[in-house]
Amino acid sequence: MERERVIIIGSGPAGITAALYTARAQLNPLVISGMQLGGQISITHEVENYPGFWSEEKTPTGPELVEVMQKQAESFGARFEFDEVTEVDFTSGPPFTVKTHGKTYQADGVIVTAGASPRHLNVPGEEEYVGRGVSYCGTCDGFFFRGKDVVVVGGGDSAMEEGLFLTKFANKVEVVHRRDSLRASVNLQERAKANEKISFVWDTVIEEINGNGVVDHVKVKNVKTGEETVRDTDGVFIFIGHYPNSQFLVNQLAMDEQGYVITDERYRTNIPGVYAAGEIQDNHFRQIATSVGQGCGAAMELEKWLAEHE
Repeated sequence: MERERVIIIGSGPAGITAALYTARAQLNPLVISGMQLGGQISITHEVENYPGFWSEEKTPTGPELVEVMQKQAESFGARFEFDEVTEVDFTSGPPFTVKTHGKTYQADGVIVTAGASPRHLNVPGEEEYVGRGVSYCGTCDGFFFRGKDVVVVGGGDSAMEEGLFLTKFANKVEVVHRRDSLRASVNLQERAKANEKISFVWDTVIEEINGNGVVDHVKVKNVKTGEETVRDTDGVFIFIGHYPNSQFLVNQLAMDEQGYVITDERYRTNIPGVYAAGEIQDNHFRQIATSVGQGCGAAMELEKWLAEHE
């Protein structure tokens, strides 16, 4: 069993920022990256909305931004282990036990930044065209669809909010929903239905996403009649919800009914010495900038807690 001062679970923007701050505080953090270094931004084609990295000559890709963040944290002593946490024991600590596929660790303090994952349609073409017309974030990628036609999948608040946002760029936003009514709040429904750029395709699901290098059409099916049709589109934005990557935290940390970790304004969980930041505890903003701020806050609070419990 290996002993660590600080373990950070997850390597998205919150995790890497927490690593940077704890490394600069001489805490020699170990980041257990998960199976996707960088989290969701590692599959983001271009990042235009994170301050300080944009230039007229070049907009960084998600993987490029992750690489810069990682190198900066490593330069101060942070270490990254490409592994996945399978089990934790927080209730018996500190020290806290963290198990991965390959090792078992004990840590004086832990920051959980395991993130959340967008729910997928699981249809042919979806995975193939991620970053080439398929997106799970209108705020992140809407700018790249200026003057184009896009499809939004979903009927909840996120689908309407993102659909409305996309009308700032897209020529047409076609909402495809499997039911004949929306689940979004009344205010969002009214705004969406009043927007001349938004139209609705009811009782319909996406069967297949196709293109030639980039998305150019989808195959859809009416769930009531069974009729299948092809609809031309330049992009497919999927907003059918997110789920927190918190399965390994069950019975260890307090979570809400959706599985998001509950924290206070200082990113403290119900277990002293265990903090959480980023989308594992934030089901609202889900942005690189907000996750960075949360990772910073959690790291600063953990540093103070460790100093008080020397």
